[in-house]
This record gives sequence, structure tokens and C-alpha cells, in this order.
Amino acid sequence: MSQIGVTGLAVMGANLARNIARRGVPIAVHNRTAAKTRDFMSEFSSEGDFTAAETLEEFVAALERPRRIIVMVKAGAPVDGVIADLAPLLDKDDIIIDAGNSHFQDTRRREQECAEKGLRFIGTGVSGGEEGALNGPSIMPGGPRTAYAEVEEIFTTIAAQVDGEPCCAYIGADGAGHYVKMVHNGVEYGMMQAYAEGFDLMHQSEFPIELKEVAGLWNRGSVVRSWLCELAERAFEQEGNDLKALRGYVDDSGEGRWMMADGIEMAVPTPALAASLFARFYSRQEGDYAARVLAALRNQFGGHAVKKVEET
Repeated sequence: MSQIGVTGLAVMGANLARNIARRGVPIAVHNRTAAKTRDFMSEFSSEGDFTAAETLEEFVAALERPRRIIVMVKAGAPVDGVIADLAPLLDKDDIIIDAGNSHFQDTRRREQECAEKGLRFIGTGVSGGEEGALNGPSIMPGGPRTAYAEVEEIFTTIAAQVDGEPCCAYIGADGAGHYVKMVHNGVEYGMMQAYAEGFDLMHQSEFPIELKEVAGLWNRGSVVRSWLCELAERAFEQEGNDLKALRGYVDDSGEGRWMMADGIEMAVPTPALAASLFARFYSRQEGDYAARVLAALRNQFGGHAVKKVEET
């Protein structure tokens, strides 16, 4: 029997499943489209102890009790749909883990609805993009502590490890995990915008500055060193100093809007977030250089698609 299951085998879900399997944990995998499950097994079955299930019934039957199921689908209605399909197949005290970027208020509602059915629900923020999901993300679980205790060993094993400590911490009850992930992404917006503006200024200066070298220099010991700075160095190496093959079109996945709305609701000012969010909106009209830097960074850390300049 599998110790845990993942349903939703798009890249993030597939990589998280592979991460779990590589740590020696037996895992069941499922996708609504059975062909995707077959493709996953064809490519990755050698990486661990996988049980493939083409139906939800088979998926649930493959899991030891209490069942622990990670849902990795798009936030919103798809999450509700998966829960609605799963719930009738589960037993009391089984655990559903939403590891997508859900709104914390949705997580609160889902936890209550699951509790009424005798199920436990863990809303879990996962940071690190596709690369992190595969090699070690930062994990921010929230929900009933007793439920977290039953997944803690797996979470701390698959999380990124820094100085021997896992990048995983129980955040709190209710929707706390997704709330912290929302704020995390809002902070990320501001950091990315600051890098983009700095590189833009240097790019337009009178000096022939190699931005790849600057990013590498900063990241070897500067106070602004970070993983984002590493990714900037990688982006400039791949795309060149001008990033001219990229359109400066920067999308947003919603968390920044949610954070700003919550700040407005609580009268907590978030001007750095607001400016960075508006810069993303602006990029869709103007496509300036700073926006190209942002687009390159998002592509590097999260695998988010970039829009290339059409060749003539």
C-alpha cells in the first residue's frame, strides 16, 4: 500500500510526486486524464515505488489508512471539484492536502466542509516553483495540528534542507498556511521588482556593464544576494545582456492581488506590493526592459512561460 498519494500530474504535481518517491516513500499517482498518468509512469516509474491509478476509486484503494492525499490542481473551482469527487470515497479521519496556491478564505471554507464529513484538510503553501517541487521546496502547512503530525515526516523529508534543517514549519490552524504563502508571494513581487529596476538602471547607464557579472558578484557576498539573484545571472547568461528576445510581458497568478486586498481590508499599507503589482499590469501595455527582467526571473524559478519577440 502507498503511504501517500498525489492527484494532479501537471509539472508541479509530477515533480512533487517524483520528489516523494525519490525519498523512498511508496506513492500512488493519479490524474483526471488517464493518458497523463500513463505518460508519467512511462517517463518516471524507475525513480521510485509508484502505484498508478487511472480512476479515483483505484487511487483511493491504493492508499493505506488514514489516507493522505495531495491535490495539485489549479486554484479555485478545480480544487472544489476534486474534493467533491474524493469525499464520497474516503473514510473518517482521511486527510486531503491542498498544495496549490489557493486563497486562504477558500481553504477555511474547505476545512470546515471536510470536517463536517469527518475528513481532515491541510492547506499547504509550497514555494520554489517546478525546480523546488522536484528538489526541495519550502513548505507552509496549515490546518489541524493532529493531521499535520501524520504528514510531518514526509514533508520535512522532501523539503529543502538548509544547514541540516528542513524548510518546513507548521504555520497554524485554519487557512494559515495559504495565508502565509500569499504574503510570501507578495513579498516576492516586491523583491523581483527591485532587482528589475536596478538592472534596468544599469542597463541604460553610460557604462558598458555586463549584468551577468554583476548578478554573480552580488550573489557571492553582497547584502542583496539571494536565489533570485542567482536566477538573474542564469537568465542573462542564457538570453544576453539585452534580453531582447523576450517580450516584457509579466503575468500575475493572483496572490499579490489577494494580499493587497487583505491589506486594504485591514488598513495595513502595502505600497511596495502595490507598486510591483501595478508594474506587472503596466508591462502588458509597454513591455519595458524591467519587465523583461521580471519575465526572465519568473521563467527561471517557476518555469512560467515567457513570450518571445517574433523574429522577422
